[in-house]
Amino acid sequence: MGILSPAIKNFLKLRASVIDNFMLNPIDTQKRVFNDLIGSAQFTEYGKKYDFEHINSIAEFQEKVPLNNYDTLKHYIQRILEGEQNILWPSEISWFAKSSGTTSDKSKFIPVSKEALDDNHYKSGKDAVALYLSKYPESKITSGKCLVIGGSHQLNQLNEDTFYGDLSAVMMQNMPWTGQFLRTPDLSIALMDEWEEKIEMIAQSTIHENVTFITGVPTWTIVLFKRILEITGAQNMLEVWPNLELYLHGGVSFKPYREQFKKYIPSEEMRYIDSYNASEGFFASQDAQDEDGMLLFLNHGIFYEFIAMDEFGKENAEVHSLKSVQLNTHYALVISTNTGLWRYVIGDTIQFTSLAPYRIKITGRTTFYLNAFGEEVIVDNADYAIARACKNTGAIVNDYSAAPIYMTDKNNGAHEWVIEFEELPCPLATFVQEMDDALKSINSDYEAKRQKDIALRMPIVHIMPKGGFSQWLKNKNKLGGQHKIPRLSNERKLIEELIPLTIK
Repeated sequence: MGILSPAIKNFLKLRASVIDNFMLNPIDTQKRVFNDLIGSAQFTEYGKKYDFEHINSIAEFQEKVPLNNYDTLKHYIQRILEGEQNILWPSEISWFAKSSGTTSDKSKFIPVSKEALDDNHYKSGKDAVALYLSKYPESKITSGKCLVIGGSHQLNQLNEDTFYGDLSAVMMQNMPWTGQFLRTPDLSIALMDEWEEKIEMIAQSTIHENVTFITGVPTWTIVLFKRILEITGAQNMLEVWPNLELYLHGGVSFKPYREQFKKYIPSEEMRYIDSYNASEGFFASQDAQDEDGMLLFLNHGIFYEFIAMDEFGKENAEVHSLKSVQLNTHYALVISTNTGLWRYVIGDTIQFTSLAPYRIKITGRTTFYLNAFGEEVIVDNADYAIARACKNTGAIVNDYSAAPIYMTDKNNGAHEWVIEFEELPCPLATFVQEMDDALKSINSDYEAKRQKDIALRMPIVHIMPKGGFSQWLKNKNKLGGQHKIPRLSNERKLIEELIPLTIK
């Protein structure tokens, strides 16, 4: 590792100069990406259908090519799953990232091309580290190994040459030898299907490694930390991995987990970097800990469009390219990628925190929010409220979900929450009051609806036993990988399933 470390650092310095270039020339960079995508796919079935060959501008592209979601592209993707090629993208596609994004019963199979791996996922991962090293040149993360807490994969029986798995598993399976050398645990462990056994094996196999940074979903990382401390008898993770300095997280908001991580890693030198890495693409990474938002990756095989949420769902909604976006506006993210997702509405909402350079933060989902009473509570609001209530009360929250209770003749509406606490050192009512106050402070629509209980009364909170959300996922055969508890929903189906599991 010592021999490779200087070479790796030099390579990442070169990547930093490339990043500087697209930060300085964002609009031209996106135009080049757009032209490359259209030119590459013009003779695919989809490209011929929408006449990519004669599209000469972004405006023509938006006029000719419809907005898509998974359902509208599903019949194309199914054919690729069955072995057909040159449908959405010209190069051969034999790997698919299986993703639900939520705990719904429908699975999505996102095509993963070689270009998507090389020019998006792997390049973005390198650039996330390059951004970190440019801010902290004294870092020694390249002298050790990256602990990857990933998913699992299995053979897709529709075609013997077609494989699918969680995105992290697809990436690890196809990773060059240099990447395999720099990561831990062994691939045979990293790709295990059974999560409880996998956590045990990861713990046993990594406690003697020189782990300098970690990537993974916070919930599973905490589960791993707990097991390692049980095995080793250590008081904290720095006694196990003294050179640990970076946690690269993504997938869910880190706000509710930050205090827990500080307990497990009690060091002011430990750094936490947010990233935006989905099955459909690796879109952004935090470039400075003192900046709000993540740097949008503009030359990584993805062309971006944006729909303001007050226009979203309208028949002729205005769609923006990068040059016309504004600060303080919630946008639905639309992507066209080097794997053949054309004008694909990914389902996430983002907000620009900076336009020079372009930085974004994830604010929620186009379908996951609370708006039964005009309160427009998005996941970003809920995460903030949970985090502030934890800070003010000393509580620690593992996970949560919320849905509306609709108005009746006798009662005004309310938000009903199921919250799993790691610690609750105060009366539940105190925590709920803090959470409610925080929501009022960050969301004026919620504050208005809560005024004198006009539309919304005080939130109703049920306590989920420790491990309850994981058990529910396990019962659904969705434990681990990409599956997450939907934080907010305007329907009560999920909350009605969760409430019987709570403490009475």
